[in-house]
Amino acid sequence: MSGASRRTLEEGVAEGVFLARTKSFMRRTRELPPNLQRTWDEHASRYVIEVERDLGHTTVAAGVRFDPVALFGRRAPLTIEIGSGTGEQIVAAAASHPERDYLAFEVWVPGIAKLISKAVSAGVGNIRVVEADAQLALPIVFDDAIADEVWTFFPDPWRKARHRKRRLVSDSFAPEVARVLVDGGAWRLATDWDDYAWQMRDVIEACELFANPYEGERPDPSDPEPERGGFAPRFAGRVVTHFETRGIDAGRSAHDLVAVRLPRGDEGGTAEPASDGDGSAGR
Repeated sequence: MSGASRRTLEEGVAEGVFLARTKSFMRRTRELPPNLQRTWDEHASRYVIEVERDLGHTTVAAGVRFDPVALFGRRAPLTIEIGSGTGEQIVAAAASHPERDYLAFEVWVPGIAKLISKAVSAGVGNIRVVEADAQLALPIVFDDAIADEVWTFFPDPWRKARHRKRRLVSDSFAPEVARVLVDGGAWRLATDWDDYAWQMRDVIEACELFANPYEGERPDPSDPEPERGGFAPRFAGRVVTHFETRGIDAGRSAHDLVAVRLPRGDEGGTAEPASDGDGSAGR
C-alpha cells in the first residue's frame, strides 16, 4: 500500500472509525430494489470479486492479491476500468472483444447490480467487478505490469474549487496507474469538465512514467494555455453512455486523453499513439 493510502487508514484508526477517502467514494446504499436484488442473488457469484476488507466497506485488506489468470480462468489482455457506473462502457467492450478480459472497480452497489444485469443480458463472461475504492485498492491488489489498459472515464469532477484536491486523477495517483500497466500500455481518460481536462493533461505530462502521444494536438481556445493542446481523438472504443449524454444535454463536450506507459528504464522518452480502433494498447 502506498504511504498516502496507509496514512488514510491510520488516521481512521486513530479516530476509532474509518472514514472513506472522500464522500464520493462512500457506499451510498446496499439496499437494492427487488429486481436488482434477484439479479444479484442469481448472478453476482459469477461476476463480483468478494474480498477481505480492511477498515471500511470500500477498502481491501493488505494481503489481498488479484491474479487475472485465476479470476478469468485464462491468460488474456486485461483492461481495468476505474468507476464503471452502471456498466454501459465495460459491458459493451466485453461484448465486442471476447478475447480480452475486463476488471471494474465501482463503489455504488446498485450500479454494480445494473452492470451484472447488463452482462447477463449480453451473455458476456469476461467481466469481473469489485466493490472498492480503486485509489486505495490498486497499490494492494495488483502486481506490476499486469494490465494492458486502464480506463478512467468521467470521474467525479469535484466542481467546487475547494474540493478539487479530492479528484482522482492527480500527480500522486498517476505513478500507481503506470505501475500496473505493461510497457506501452495505455491509460485512457475522458471528462466533460474543461478544467479537469486541463488538469488531466498536466498530470500526464508531468509524470515521467508516461508520454502523451498527442502532446500539442487539438488545442482548445477555452484552455488557459490555448496553444498547448495535448488531447486525443475520441477513443473509438468509448461508447456514448447515459452519463455522457447528460453532459451533452447540459452543453458540455468531452475531452479524451491518452497516457502511454514508457518502457521500464526508459522514462522521459517518447511514445507512439496508442491504437484507438480495437480497444488494445497496440503493444
